Amino acid sequence: MTDHAAPTAAVLIIGDEILSGRTRDVNLNTIARFLATLGIDLLEARAVGDRQDQIVAALNALRAAHDYVFTTGGIGPTHDDITADAVGAAFGVLVVEHPEALAILERRYGPGEFNAARRRMARIPEGGSLIANPVTEAPGFQIGNVFVMAGVPKIMEAMLQDVAPRLRAGAVVHVRTIRVVGVGEGAIADLLRAAAEARPDLSFGSYPFGFGRDGEAGTQLVIRGRDTAKVDLAEHDLSRELRSAGIDIAVT
Repeated sequence: MTDHAAPTAAVLIIGDEILSGRTRDVNLNTIARFLATLGIDLLEARAVGDRQDQIVAALNALRAAHDYVFTTGGIGPTHDDITADAVGAAFGVLVVEHPEALAILERRYGPGEFNAARRRMARIPEGGSLIANPVTEAPGFQIGNVFVMAGVPKIMEAMLQDVAPRLRAGAVVHVRTIRVVGVGEGAIADLLRAAAEARPDLSFGSYPFGFGRDGEAGTQLVIRGRDTAKVDLAEHDLSRELRSAGIDIAVT
């Protein structure tokens, strides 16, 4: 289910450490939940390494296809933190020291601590505006419809506080879940397909659970939509069909 009147978004996760498996990404889940509360549809996510050409290509594709793009990673002080330069290249602008960012970092670090490496974090593409970082103060930045944020989950999540007021919100998606215990997806696939075909403006999903030796197994059926009355009616009708087929359910 995608309402074309709703804003759309994509996430670009940047960093060799993600692709190598050394670091587990949790930022995508955080951003997805953040956008859901604003009624913005997250439609795409990509992960690329610390290679400028890959970042530029992915960013240009995503920012052309979606209302908003969120990047995480690669804005720290080390040599492999190349996101600012890649974003500048994608937009075709120079990357320069931002006076406000420089002032923030100078206040953050004591005498002798504000070295050349840390000064790199004041560099942003021309025309960009800062995203506040209440955790370590080193800012992210926005340019166009792209929001460039830290890869450290705690910092990234804190930056979203400053991002939220800049976004155009849509209608929030409402969710109903029907829990079916002891019945696999295959046994209810036809009922679910019929429900989805009858209501193409809603989203119907099927998610199996409980494959452990001791846990109960079954299927969760999830109905999503922006019109709560339609979602409730779809849940009512699907529940009735399941019960008529002799299937026990629980609604959450």
